[in-house]
Amino acid sequence: MIIVVLNSIGVQGLLPKAVISAYLSFFPVVVGMVKGLRSPGAMQLDLLKTYHASPAQVFWHLRLPASLPFLFTSLKIGIAASLVGAIVGELPTGAVAGLGARLLAGSYYGQTIQIWSALLAAAILAALLVGVVGLIERGVLRQMGMARG
Repeated sequence: MIIVVLNSIGVQGLLPKAVISAYLSFFPVVVGMVKGLRSPGAMQLDLLKTYHASPAQVFWHLRLPASLPFLFTSLKIGIAASLVGAIVGELPTGAVAGLGARLLAGSYYGQTIQIWSALLAAAILAALLVGVVGLIERGVLRQMGMARG
């Protein structure tokens, strides 16, 4: 539907697929971040109140650092969702390049090897992207002294 609406106003190419990928990954990341921002316990919040910390200080020194593990976990989920969205977004556009186009061409001509190779490539790409986010997570959390064992 997004592709049809954007196509009717003259928007074509990568932008409709990017919009689909963005909204599919937006909600998992927002939910994870909100859960992370609410994760500090009452004792931690009371301690900062005792020190007369401003709301900005509570955010920067407690809530944001506590939310980073939740953020990285939801980013990993968002990567997989956005990759699926990009592939599915290619299907109705008649794309000639990309994983969705390979899946579609393979299904048109009954080439199961082409379909499976595109699926395998998508799985490898998703694993690589999740791995990159995992490396970034490990580096950021180690830098903050929150490295997981």
